[in-house]
Amino acid sequence: MIAATTVNRFDGAHYGTVALFHQPNCRLAKTGYDGGMNATTAAILVIGDEILSGKVEDQNARLLIGELRELGVALRRILVIPDSVDAVAAAVRELSAGFDHVFTSGGVGPTHDDVTITGIAQAFDKPVIRHPELERRLRAYFGAGADESKLRMADVPENAELIEMPDMRWPVLLCGNVYILPGVPELFRKKFLAIRERFRVAPFFAKAIFTHEDEFDIAEELRAVAEAHPPVAIGSYPNFSTPEYKVKITLESKDAAALAAAVEALLAKLDHTQLARRE
Repeated sequence: MIAATTVNRFDGAHYGTVALFHQPNCRLAKTGYDGGMNATTAAILVIGDEILSGKVEDQNARLLIGELRELGVALRRILVIPDSVDAVAAAVRELSAGFDHVFTSGGVGPTHDDVTITGIAQAFDKPVIRHPELERRLRAYFGAGADESKLRMADVPENAELIEMPDMRWPVLLCGNVYILPGVPELFRKKFLAIRERFRVAPFFAKAIFTHEDEFDIAEELRAVAEAHPPVAIGSYPNFSTPEYKVKITLESKDAAALAAAVEALLAKLDHTQLARRE
């Protein structure tokens, strides 16, 4: 499916509104995988020395984990890196090539340690330019107080796009398949929720089987079912905290029929006298 989105684009010489058909001009060739489920994939890049040092607890990746799953998007990577232009550039280059969507968190403020924009521009071999529409809005908002530190918020990678959202003053910045979001949790949440429906795809279907059998005793059965049903992701999680069950087995897929077939095949291999429950 090709979805059109109206965005504002500035290429360094011209500014206007265009219909983007999700074929971004600063996109790297995708080389990642979807886990065998033909799923739309995503990665989260958390940027900030404060996260790595423990001064601030990350809340944004935790939000996206639940949101992306509900939207049917397979989250495949969460990467936390320091405030370094080279680190941002290297991570963005890798993640953009490997996954359908990349979400960055942090490093987009006016201070010296906010290096996300520069790093993303470097990843796509683009210069950083001052976006005229963002500059206009900043000057209108701050008036005489629009000094250079504030106007720095209008600096973007060349060919970046502005995703406009109703009732929001500031747009989300998009470069290729990289959505650039702020690190402040309240702002991150507000901006992501404003654009979340653009990511909705076919949902995941999931089942769970709980057994009293040991994980060692069912490992070969799980392997056989996984190999015979590649569209289904199968996970095994031992439980040591309660006597209710010993292993929780999860099966999930984008294909409901494939999931049902895998569940049936697995149940045929398990000891029914040891089954605790199914969900």
